[in-house]
Amino acid sequence: MASRLPSRSGAATVPGMLDWIRDRFRRGPVVPVVRLSGVIASGGLLGSRGLSIETVAPLLKRAFETRGAKAVALSLNSPGGSPVQSALIAQRIRMHAAEKGLPVIAFVEDVAASGGYWLACAADEIIADPSSIVGSIGVISAGFGFQDLIARIGVERRVHTSGENKSMLDPFRPEQPDDVVRLKRLQAEIHDGFKDWVRQRRGKLLKGDESMLFTGEFWTARRGIEFGLVDGFGELRATLQARYGEKVRLPVIGPRRRLLSRFGLHTGTGGGIDTIGPATLAALEERALWQRFGL
Repeated sequence: MASRLPSRSGAATVPGMLDWIRDRFRRGPVVPVVRLSGVIASGGLLGSRGLSIETVAPLLKRAFETRGAKAVALSLNSPGGSPVQSALIAQRIRMHAAEKGLPVIAFVEDVAASGGYWLACAADEIIADPSSIVGSIGVISAGFGFQDLIARIGVERRVHTSGENKSMLDPFRPEQPDDVVRLKRLQAEIHDGFKDWVRQRRGKLLKGDESMLFTGEFWTARRGIEFGLVDGFGELRATLQARYGEKVRLPVIGPRRRLLSRFGLHTGTGGGIDTIGPATLAALEERALWQRFGL
């Protein structure tokens, strides 16, 4: 078998040596991948499971600062959540993309709906599986009414406010028509912002009638591509290999693990049986958001 090393005799072999060195150390192009998976909520509500500007910003910074990056890929799987956190994350994506001059490609897994689709629109291109769920361009508020429950168990509710609307939507008193009117007004303002963002990012790509697109309805990507909500079908690795070559490197940018957790050790309190509290209620709400899309 002939040696891959060029001969050492003569100056004419120098180009061959340089070619061998280049081949030996050549690396493929780089497209860092940021996973955006979970319900979108401010940092304290869902802890490490949720997506918020606090948890996502460091990942985006590292991704866009990756040396030699040709693009940044977003691996998206979110049923939505906070419109504020959605907007903050999307704005941060666009800020980095403008600063670095890098294209952003969103790859939808199971679902990019509501706030999840808000994030998808931060990309320059949206790729999905035909069975992915997209859309749900609307605003929803949900809660419970406990006034009959506390009356049944003999609990007296005592609330003192300064300002007649301070206790708006109190779950321990009957729903007030005026409160619903105010809530609808707030929702309409948030919905207008969502629609403006989709129009800004998707522009003339949108093909469906807005009276249908912006009702909060959601579709499979197979239908979404007809409406201009999605640009194409594909899977992250195969799509990026087709574009940037089989040697493309796809480093996943994840949160940095604390030193103790790398050895299977954890800090903090806990370990007992959970009680029904904020964390449990947040988990139930998270589960309900996923179940809206059959997941």
